[in-house]
Amino acid sequence: MTRIAGGAAATAFALERGDAAELAGIQAGLRAVPKILSPRFFYDARGSELFEEITRLPEYYPTRAERAVLAEWMPELIAQLRPRALVELGAGAAEKTRLILDAMSARIPDPVYLPLDVSAEFLLDTAARLRRDYPGLAVRPLVADLELPFTLPRLPGPMLVAFLGSTIGNFNFPEAIRLLRRVRHQMQPGDRFLLGMDLRKDVAVVEAAYNDARGVTAEFNLNALQVLNERVRADFDLGGFRHLAFYRRAAHRIEMHLVAVRAQEVTIPGIGVVAFEEGESVRTEISCKYDRATAVGMLSDADLSLADWRTDPEGRFALALAAPLP
Repeated sequence: MTRIAGGAAATAFALERGDAAELAGIQAGLRAVPKILSPRFFYDARGSELFEEITRLPEYYPTRAERAVLAEWMPELIAQLRPRALVELGAGAAEKTRLILDAMSARIPDPVYLPLDVSAEFLLDTAARLRRDYPGLAVRPLVADLELPFTLPRLPGPMLVAFLGSTIGNFNFPEAIRLLRRVRHQMQPGDRFLLGMDLRKDVAVVEAAYNDARGVTAEFNLNALQVLNERVRADFDLGGFRHLAFYRRAAHRIEMHLVAVRAQEVTIPGIGVVAFEEGESVRTEISCKYDRATAVGMLSDADLSLADWRTDPEGRFALALAAPLP
């Protein structure tokens, strides 16, 4: 499930078909108590488009806050680090990434950009746009699932690895450490890791970001069921579920669920019938919120050390720069 994307959409599309391991993961999640689906099922082409729409909503502060930090810091940071290659985990449309690419293109000869994402179709579209807009940039997209092992190709160094947005929050603490450690072990001493983290704040502000008035986040959440219908030929009725997002204070995280509005049965080939009681939910995402001490501990457990820490003026969002420990 990890491969350098080529120029043909048909080739990339084949990577998005479910396999036996994926089916086993779906089965394990739907048999858990409570039921769980991986957030990677949000991201077909439509899901990626919906997420980009979410980032422009007035309630969704993380994108604006992170963009402010990137705009102020990246010219200074790129001049300091002079990375020849940028690797971005979960690249999506790479809109905020342009602030890094602009700084690299102005200072680095023949820079390389490797966007990594699970949605092959969306990733290829992103790569095509960047090749058009940055003629001197070598764009080498990598289709991969962050929940599974992946190997980065050999790139010119030093390398800057960026994991922007608040996507690290979609992993619980042990999972986040495993992912960060997996990347760290592919880094050289001069490489750096740039990590975006949503910070702890007033609960009402956080909950509003996941319950927007236009219902875009609800549509994004329900799209996970549509992806399952298409990938593994499940027969989820999207009208049979509603969106629910709330903050779990003890765990410092948002949880997104899909709640069954009536008792129903769903058939998934290779798994069988999955029953839902009225009011029963399946958790589709967590989004953990951090403070600096938590971030330092997480990075240290992943064999990384905090080298710099920047937040937006309101302290809503942080970018942490980390260096590999020996």
